[in-house]
Amino acid sequence: MSSLVLDPTSDSIQLNGELTYTTVNRVLTESVTLFESIPSLKIDLSAVTKSDSAGVALLVSWLRSAKQAGKQLVFSNIPEQMLIIADISGLDELLRVQEK
Repeated sequence: MSSLVLDPTSDSIQLNGELTYTTVNRVLTESVTLFESIPSLKIDLSAVTKSDSAGVALLVSWLRSAKQAGKQLVFSNIPEQMLIIADISGLDELLRVQEK
């Protein structure tokens, strides 16, 4: 199970749990409402316990949506397994830039 938790004091979002093929659609749906109300998106992935290529695809989708909405999106604490998948997929530079 996975969840998105908004910290209203910092407008940061904590992503918890698994980010896999079976959970990303629900997380994506849940994120739409949260993202609309936040001008600058900060997503902390330190509590992601498991991920697969669908999780990496979700991050790329969020980057695309943020760019289209003219919002800044910053990921922090991207799990090593996601960075490995991104590297194999040729998306590592895209995610690493966002990590800073």
